[in-house]
Amino acid sequence: MFNFGFPEMRWQHDMRNFTQSYRCFSVSMLPGNERNDVENGGKIIMPPSALDQLTRLNIEYPMLFKISNTKGARQTHVGVLEFIADEGRIYIPYWMMKNLLLEEGDLVTVENVSLPVASYSKFKPQSVDFLDITNPKAVLENCLRNFACLTSGDVIAINYNNKIYELLVLETRPGQAVTIIECDMNVEFDAPVGYKEPERAPKSEDEMDIEHSEITHLDDNLFYPFSGEGNRLDGKKIKDSVKTELPPAHILKKYTRGIPDYNHDIFELKFDRSMKSKNNSTQSDKDENLFKTFQGEGKSLRPRKQ
Repeated sequence: MFNFGFPEMRWQHDMRNFTQSYRCFSVSMLPGNERNDVENGGKIIMPPSALDQLTRLNIEYPMLFKISNTKGARQTHVGVLEFIADEGRIYIPYWMMKNLLLEEGDLVTVENVSLPVASYSKFKPQSVDFLDITNPKAVLENCLRNFACLTSGDVIAINYNNKIYELLVLETRPGQAVTIIECDMNVEFDAPVGYKEPERAPKSEDEMDIEHSEITHLDDNLFYPFSGEGNRLDGKKIKDSVKTELPPAHILKKYTRGIPDYNHDIFELKFDRSMKSKNNSTQSDKDENLFKTFQGEGKSLRPRKQ
């Protein structure tokens, strides 16, 4: 009785597994028109016999597979797009062949797997050109619609504005390989390869002196915030020990402004052409340099009669 039970259990286990060996080729070797939908995604094309065998097995959907290189011990996880390949062959994207260290016609092993749903992934762009994209998360989300799985350590390729960007999958959760079909996944980016933080220019000696200098006297033409005298609500005098200290010069410079003209007429337009003299000139010299309105000589296009 026991000998009859063990073969039945082994037969049920085999009915859930699909393991086949195929010759691997890039999508460019596929007969027919160019298939950009396969090249720009993470799905493969398998032969019709694989579909016939998968339908007979009690496998989980969606169909996800692990591709292993029999020579270099490299592996990745993919989905399937169509079953139209020649018998004994599969066609995969070129970037996937680079990850698996495959040449045209190399032998690979394809095995169906069940992967957890992704909740988090982190990518590292392989070029600083990726920073030129305005909204990288939206671009990546749109490109990942052609993918079914993500595997940590893979370098995937996405096509945006007729340019290929390579991204290293640094981390995936909750496992080393996850499925991204109908999932809510948080995405983060690491600094691109070759990226350097911008260096801040050192401050000049004049700027350092201004920052560390203190104002020793007040200028009537400058505005000093919080420089007035305080009053108590109870009417008592403020102690002489409480003195208002002036802020540093670099703070006062930010609040420097002119004194507004509160008697300004809203229907009158004024232009202040006066300039402050840098040297210690007399008040009369300053008055001569001031702009005086309606002080010019009038001219007439018609000569006056004498």
